[in-house]
Amino acid sequence: MHLPRRLTTAALAAATAALIAAMVNPAAAANTPSVYAVSETPALFDDAAGGDANADDPAIWFNAADPDASLVIATAKQGGLRVHDLDGREIQSFQAPAAPGPENEPGRFNNVDLLSGLKIQGSRTDVAVVSDRGRDRLRIYGIDRHHPDAPLTDLTDPAAPRVFSATEADVDEQESAYGLATWRNAATGRYYALASQRHTTRLALLELTATATGKVTYQRVRTLDLPASFDIGGGTRWTPCDEPGRTPQVEGMVVDAERGVLYAAQEDVGIWRMRADLTGSPRMVDKVREFGVPGTYDPVADECTPGTDPGVGGKRITADVEGLTIYQEDDGEGYLLASSQGDNTFVAYEREGDNDYVGNFRVAPAASGGAGAIDGSEECDGAAVLNAPLGDGYPHGLLVVHDGFNAPDETGEDGEVRTDTNFKFVDWDDVADALDD
Repeated sequence: MHLPRRLTTAALAAATAALIAAMVNPAAAANTPSVYAVSETPALFDDAAGGDANADDPAIWFNAADPDASLVIATAKQGGLRVHDLDGREIQSFQAPAAPGPENEPGRFNNVDLLSGLKIQGSRTDVAVVSDRGRDRLRIYGIDRHHPDAPLTDLTDPAAPRVFSATEADVDEQESAYGLATWRNAATGRYYALASQRHTTRLALLELTATATGKVTYQRVRTLDLPASFDIGGGTRWTPCDEPGRTPQVEGMVVDAERGVLYAAQEDVGIWRMRADLTGSPRMVDKVREFGVPGTYDPVADECTPGTDPGVGGKRITADVEGLTIYQEDDGEGYLLASSQGDNTFVAYEREGDNDYVGNFRVAPAASGGAGAIDGSEECDGAAVLNAPLGDGYPHGLLVVHDGFNAPDETGEDGEVRTDTNFKFVDWDDVADALDD
């Protein structure tokens, strides 16, 4: 999710998605299967009293020695990084690092992903990699199962370079590291992160290496720019509406490591598939419904006014398209899941072949609706799924999704509703049943 809200963000989608969905399928909302969260993380509040914490993106770390002690590691933007157990309880947190000077942007942790077995001082270590969009850097945390009360340790090399920006002044322009996915190249044994640049179409491949002192740094290997405008037929080119100078950005990303494939969610456009090493030509898996809709930017209102829909968009995702994650089945099949943020659903595609569409589902509020009931997921930014037995609660895997409007609402001392976000934990069996309906 990005602010200010523009043509294809949830504010405009709320005004147009219902109409578009009705045109495509009048019964779409009623026919979308629902699943329900088993547990959730504590509320995060994006204000001074709440530590300027705003949930965004989760990752699931599997503890092979003790699956019940597996972890959910999640970003909280200016609130830093949070570590949770499988009941959603917070067991550790890290603050986003301070800026180097009073005029520079503070740290702001956006996305997180994991790598297994990075060699550090002769030992294989699992690490969590975070995109710090406020500082335009990656941060790397080692994971140690032998310290269950504080399993993560910051291993970031203090000299780690900026990802995209030339200077700290450039960092403050916020065209910095945004989305993130990680990848181990099985053929070479090398470890990588892929980062997207905020407000642009650029992706970067970064190789992670350990230093002699036990820290982790990275260097940029190559970049790739996705298209910023599109031929929609009839001699017409379409460019998603945005502030002047901005192009349609990517946030949600995931790598299918077995296939060496990167999936990237270009928020206003659709889902791209490409080689994880950023060579070759990307191809589009699916488009958002709003693809091709012209817009006129109003600098006073800081939003876009949509024009006539030419009818060239997709039928399944309502922009923004956000968090991507892969459920990998034991037989090599599985699902690519995408957050359809504009209508608060998730879209499933086949993992193999041409990524054929499977179905939609939503994470809905608990049916009881009573005190203590867990609400659903709205305006989901990030998601993570894991196919592994995680105790009695998740015998065949776990899906964790961001909730951009956690309930119940809470008001501050000024009487205003506080921005409240968190993460929902869903038993994979429930998702599988929904997709089989």
